[in-house]
This record gives sequence, structure tokens and C-alpha cells, in this order.
Amino acid sequence: MQSIKGFVKEIMIAGLVSASLAGAAAAADKPFEGVTLTLASQNDQFAAVLAALAPKFTEQTGAVLKVDILDYGSLLTKTTADFVGHTGGYDLITMDIVWSGQYAENGYTVDLTDWIKRDAAELQLDDIYPTLLNALGHYGDKQVAFPFAGYANVLAYRKDQFDGAGLSPPKTMEELTADAYKLTDPAQHHYGFVANGQKGPAVAQDWMQFNTEMGGSILGPDGKPALNSDANVKSLTVYRDLFQKAAPPGAVNYDWGGREESFRQGLVAQMQTWSVGAPGYYDPAISKIVGRVAIAPAPRGAGLPQLYGIGGWGLAINADIKDKQKEAAWAFIKWLDSPAVHKEFNLMGAGSFLRKSEMTDPDLLAKFPFLPVIAVTFEHGDGEYRPRIPQYPQIQDILGTAVNSVLVGNADPKAALDAAQQAAVKLF
Repeated sequence: MQSIKGFVKEIMIAGLVSASLAGAAAAADKPFEGVTLTLASQNDQFAAVLAALAPKFTEQTGAVLKVDILDYGSLLTKTTADFVGHTGGYDLITMDIVWSGQYAENGYTVDLTDWIKRDAAELQLDDIYPTLLNALGHYGDKQVAFPFAGYANVLAYRKDQFDGAGLSPPKTMEELTADAYKLTDPAQHHYGFVANGQKGPAVAQDWMQFNTEMGGSILGPDGKPALNSDANVKSLTVYRDLFQKAAPPGAVNYDWGGREESFRQGLVAQMQTWSVGAPGYYDPAISKIVGRVAIAPAPRGAGLPQLYGIGGWGLAINADIKDKQKEAAWAFIKWLDSPAVHKEFNLMGAGSFLRKSEMTDPDLLAKFPFLPVIAVTFEHGDGEYRPRIPQYPQIQDILGTAVNSVLVGNADPKAALDAAQQAAVKLF
């Protein structure tokens, strides 16, 4: 007969085995239990949604995700310092489309190429627009980030004002310019045009888009700066005149937030913008133009091919972090970009589309009727109007000063671009 002592010992062993098996099951269910990831995020509207979704990722994987929300300048400065110092302070970084050259050349982040090939079926790559996959993280032979937030450059316009003037939404830049003047009536506080005028990245980025649509280019055929080309000087002259004659007072100080607010408040008849802001035009809590707004493809210069500006953000993994953190970070990227989670991401207001299936999803279409316009833009997307080269941040700084100086009346377009060209060639 078994002794009580022996029986108790068997029970204890069985309990230990059971606990061990339960622990193994938990580890399998939550493979990243105990891992903490810190994500440096641009303060676009997806940032709050990332933070809101983070607990769901923890529930499924065990990894805790902390989201540090930063403005554009701080994001670039803090993450670059982290990379250069090899401090590993951030595990994941939202990477602007134009930083890919800098990331690739300096080896700041993990090259995801082999991981993407390995997990291609899980990622459902055929459902992601090739233009986004290429532009939002691909540079040379490296994939330095994986896209999660595609932005389409579109035209937002006031249907009531265009109809009232007997105008159709412009299909060319020439029509956009003519319509801007026709729809401007300062006495009624009506303005036909608005864009970013604020010194720095804001004015540089908006003018580069405008310039490309006018037929200009920042780089010449040799890949070197061509800031003072005839086409660019003409484009900047048109831009200056629109600011002086057809934009709201103070537009030279607008960044993205000011530009968007002027449109939502009903001051402006038309605006080229990023699709990420479009959901706000239909939200009565922040918009005075609900029911009077529409979205159309961005105009192009007469005779130019059908190409539309695309921008947005990829998620990059810091090359300096530990392997377990890299695995958890890649798991988060795959989880966020999965069709079900990414759909929820957008239903929660991220405004960051990625997949072809999202363009025809009934739930998303019911909330965002402009998705077909985004689909056309992504299908014919141009991710190069802001050159994705290692020298881009410095060129942006140079143009951010030059273009603003023209808009505020301190410089002539040609003189400003001549000076900018002299500064830019030194970077090469």
C-alpha cells in the first residue's frame, strides 16, 4: 500500500508537470510575454489609434507596446540620435517615405527583405498596392521599413461653390489656377486656394508636390539637384501669385494643421491635400462643410502622364535592438497590417489605407465614400516627387527656407532658387 508521503509526492510532481505544461501553453499562446516594445510615432491621426490598439496586441502576443507620439521634427531628431548613438531606445519607428535613402545608406534599421519573402503568404502581398510597397520603405536592394499608412495626394473641393460658379472640379493645374482666382472673393471671406506656407518642411513638401504637377523636378536626369530649372522657377512664380491673390490671409504661416483647418472651416474652395485628412471633412464635430465637400484625383499639368503623388509611413525596426525584440517588432508589423486589424485601424479613424481589399470593403466605403479616388491614386502613384535620396532632409531644409522667403516677399523666385541650387550641389 502506497504511503501518504509517497502519494503526496506524486501529487506534487503531477502538479509541477501540469504547471509546466500550462506554462508552455501560455508561452506558445503569448510568445513575447515579458517583452516591451517602444514605438516612436509621428503625431498624425494614426498615432492615437496605434496607442488604442496596443492592448489588443498585448492580449494576443504578450508583448507590451508603448507609443511615444512626436511631432515631425522631434521624431526625426530623436530617432536619428538613437540610431547614431546605437542606444536602442526605440524598437519601432514610423518612417516617412523620404527617409528611406538615409536609413538604407546608414544601416539604421533591419533589412526586412528576407523576412518579407519568408512570410509572403501571411502578409498577403498581392493585396497591397505595389506602389506603396515600393515607396514606403524600399530603397535600392533593401526594404528598410514595411508600409502601414499609405497617403494619396488628392483634391478636396467645395461642391456648392464650384456648382454655383458653373465649374467642374479641375483636371489640370491650369484649370486649378484659373478656378482659384474665379472663386476668390475676399469681401465674402471666400478664397480659391490654400497650401502650406510655413517655413521648413511644411512649405517645402507642399511646393514640391505642386512643382511636380506643374512639370518641374527637384533632380535633373543625372540625379543631381536642378532646383533652379526654368520649370521650377515658373512653378514657384505661379505658387507665389496664388498665395498673394487667392489664399487666406496668414496662409504663409500655415502648416498641415492650419491648411486643413482653413478648409474645414469653410474659408477655401479647393485644396490639394493628403487623404489622411479627408475623414475630418465629413465629421460634423470638426467640420462646417459636411455635405458640401467632395474628393477628386489631384490635377496634373496639361499633357503630363497620369501620375499622382503618394506619401505615407512605413514601420521600421531598429537594427540595434536584441533579437527577441526584433522578432516581437516584426510580429507587430504583421499583426497591424493583417486585413482584419488594418480594417479596424481605419474604422477607428487612422486614415491610413494600404490594401486593395480596403477600397471595396462595404464597411469602409460606407464611412469613407472617397475610397475609389484613393484607389486610382495608388494604382498610378508617384512616390518620387520628393526624392527619396540620402540628402533629402537637407534639400528639404534648403527649399523650406527658399520657398517661404518668396511667399513672404523677401526674394524673387529665380534668385531664391539660384541660391538654393548653390547650397544643394554642395551636398553631392
